[in-house]
Amino acid sequence: MNDLNYWLALLRAPGIGPANFHKLLQCYKTPKALFDCSASQLAALPLRAPTLRYLAHPDWNAVEQDLLWSTQDHHYILTLQDPLYPALLKEIPGGGPPLLFIDGDINSLNRPQVAIVGSRNPTPLGREIAYDFAQKLCSAGYIITSGLAIGIDAAAHRGALDCYGTTLAVAATGLDQVYPKRHDRLAQKIIEQSGVILSEFPLGTAPQRSHFPRRNRLISGLSKGTLVVEAALRSGSLITARFAVDQGREVFAVPGAITNPLARGCHNLIKEGAKLTETADDIFEEIGSMLSASVRAPSWGGNEETIETSLNQKECAVWRSLGYDPARIDTIIERSKLTAQAVSSTLMDLELRGYITSISGGLYARNALKGKK
Repeated sequence: MNDLNYWLALLRAPGIGPANFHKLLQCYKTPKALFDCSASQLAALPLRAPTLRYLAHPDWNAVEQDLLWSTQDHHYILTLQDPLYPALLKEIPGGGPPLLFIDGDINSLNRPQVAIVGSRNPTPLGREIAYDFAQKLCSAGYIITSGLAIGIDAAAHRGALDCYGTTLAVAATGLDQVYPKRHDRLAQKIIEQSGVILSEFPLGTAPQRSHFPRRNRLISGLSKGTLVVEAALRSGSLITARFAVDQGREVFAVPGAITNPLARGCHNLIKEGAKLTETADDIFEEIGSMLSASVRAPSWGGNEETIETSLNQKECAVWRSLGYDPARIDTIIERSKLTAQAVSSTLMDLELRGYITSISGGLYARNALKGKK
């Protein structure tokens, strides 16, 4: 039986989280040395009864399933002592996860990464910003790291994929499943495009509330910096940002309209010292570009003056009335001073031409990518 068997057996012991695993490694150097202990030596350990019972009778069948999974194409299991284990992750307070389950191109693990995180229910503009930043960062040589969640995470992954870049997803489940299920195809595309999906949880682990902060700790721990696009004051994205601070990594936050509740988390991060981030260059100033400045993609956002030259007087009035946050039609009427009929027909024209998007709740929002240079 090789050493990996014992690592996997200890990982599955009840009550053995990363902290206890590290403590046991400090005492015994390897999991095998722990399992070689006599019954009396095990009984003397400061562990709970269920843990001691498991150590006396490990679940070798589950270990065998883990090992069988790792024999499949682009599947790997890395221990903390493996030379391919991500170097940045080893440096985080408390140490990195004892084991990592990897699906994808293992050579991507140690390439420079930037995390992009945010709300699961973002505004259309938030999605576009995350998507666009992912493309800019990929163009500068970074892998985009996120959590495979709906919303900002998915937009960031897709932004990287659509510009033929590489993206890494950290899962809060075992890698024998995809969560959320709707992202099955997204997960497949990440693997197909030389990306990675990884987890510290063994196969068969279902999503649980307590797993997501642990996942967030890895998202920031793998990355040189974390960009928060949209986040409420209480959100998992702010947990990720605080992990980044504790890990000595850079934190970037995109500001938003003061009327947008999803901007409040970002504004709070900025007050606490995160870098106010409007373009990818704001990120490069702190962590650098992996490529020369001459090949960087342009900064985010369209040129508003250029867009307005292509609009007639009514269209321009409606465009300006929308501002930078979604607005209802009655708000647009009040701001533009146009009739309801004129606003309605103009909104329809602008949407057909791709300048704006209608969203749920009777709201309209600018399409931030229209007119981008």
